[in-house]
Amino acid sequence: MKEQFVDLRAIARKAMEKYGFEPVFPRPVMREVESVDEGSTAVPGDGSRDLRHLLWSSIDNYDSMDLDQLEYCEPMPGGDVNVRVAIADVDMCVPKRSQTDRHAAHNGNSVYTGVETFPMIPDRLSKNITSLLPGRDHQAIVMEYNVLKDGSTLHGDLYRATVRNKAKLVYEEVGDWLEGTGPVPAAIQDIPGLEKQIRLQVEAMKRLRRYRTEQGALVLNTIEAQPVMDDDLIRDLVLQRQNTARCLIEEFMVAANGTMVEFLGNAGVPMIQRVVRVPKYWDGIVRVAGTYGETLPASPDAKALSEFLIRRKQADPERFPDLSLTVVKLLGSGEYMALEPGREPFGHFALAVTDYTHATAPNRRYVDLVNQRLLKAALDGRDPPYSYKELENLAEWLSDREKRTKKVERFVRKAAAAVLLRKRIGEVFDALVTGASPKGTYVRLLAPPAEGRVVRGERGLFVGKKIRVRLLSTDPYNGFIDFERARE
Repeated sequence: MKEQFVDLRAIARKAMEKYGFEPVFPRPVMREVESVDEGSTAVPGDGSRDLRHLLWSSIDNYDSMDLDQLEYCEPMPGGDVNVRVAIADVDMCVPKRSQTDRHAAHNGNSVYTGVETFPMIPDRLSKNITSLLPGRDHQAIVMEYNVLKDGSTLHGDLYRATVRNKAKLVYEEVGDWLEGTGPVPAAIQDIPGLEKQIRLQVEAMKRLRRYRTEQGALVLNTIEAQPVMDDDLIRDLVLQRQNTARCLIEEFMVAANGTMVEFLGNAGVPMIQRVVRVPKYWDGIVRVAGTYGETLPASPDAKALSEFLIRRKQADPERFPDLSLTVVKLLGSGEYMALEPGREPFGHFALAVTDYTHATAPNRRYVDLVNQRLLKAALDGRDPPYSYKELENLAEWLSDREKRTKKVERFVRKAAAAVLLRKRIGEVFDALVTGASPKGTYVRLLAPPAEGRVVRGERGLFVGKKIRVRLLSTDPYNGFIDFERARE
């Protein structure tokens, strides 16, 4: 009997609507976007520096076209490294209160389901005009900072500049090359000076990472399973591996965001910050550490948790992603909060930084576009385009949008996994408990990395415990994958 076809794209669109998103751009938005001049972001404004001669490059996913940032480094006297991060000027084409802006504010961010991507801004902008793709001049906001020998940062200037991307690099290719498991990427091999440039960036990244780790930043390596699609059919679930190239971009963006916060703070401008104040379930983290024979303080302590995670990664790197997933669940989600001028920043527990925001992905996240407008107004000496009350409301709204985004993405992943597993009813799998509450007990299989609910034998299970489960049933349309606990 032929299996019934499951339309995962239709499921994704329905999930978007269920959680309050608009999966299709309204006609007024598309008409507005079609009227944008394709060369509008290449025209320098007043005071824009010409930095097209620098060896700018980007690193992103292989299929990403919505490029938000470029990177460039220079060695400085005394051993410091000057880092410049160029951010696409999306506000040039998406002014506040435009039709495109209103739609972007409503959805809050791009939603990446793995089955279908729902961009925050239409492709003509985000994957073309406002994307920092190679081969064209672009207007950007450049954030500068120096990485000192000890890994601390000296925040520098922010300014407008004309930039030109010399190479679109891919995380996996660059990561494999840097880690000695793959060849030199063609772009790096073909462009004079690019290999030296990337290696300097890696040196700066290592300093930044070492310093933040010493301050208590959490060394986490979470697992994100993404559906592999062949036209409209799912073929597999794959894990996105953390590697040196991803670490490079992460560290550079954390430092760039810190530079942004300091600049706006000195300018007396309100902003939206990214906050993780204290772990939501610290007692659960303490209990997990106890299963490894370690003791953590009774009160939240980022440094102690970081040192525990480093020891576990060194002791058992293969299983470290499972521990990371457990800790992430127990830390709780981050949120956005408005920050008034002169107030102390709230801080980000997991990153061990107090001056953190989101400002480096304005094609993909609305909060970054808001912060970009605040920055441009400060550069021009204009009044902030948002009142503090507006920022409070936006922070609350966008925090909710992010939570709903995760629900959409999780639901579609479960639907895809349910399709992938529907021929394997009755099989037994190794699994990790990822959630245990009165609402239900949930596990993630180690292979394939699918998530589901334990509906039989769940009593006594807790987050982080490894068990064996038997697959009972799947329901792609409701995103259900049901297991029972199997005998060890």
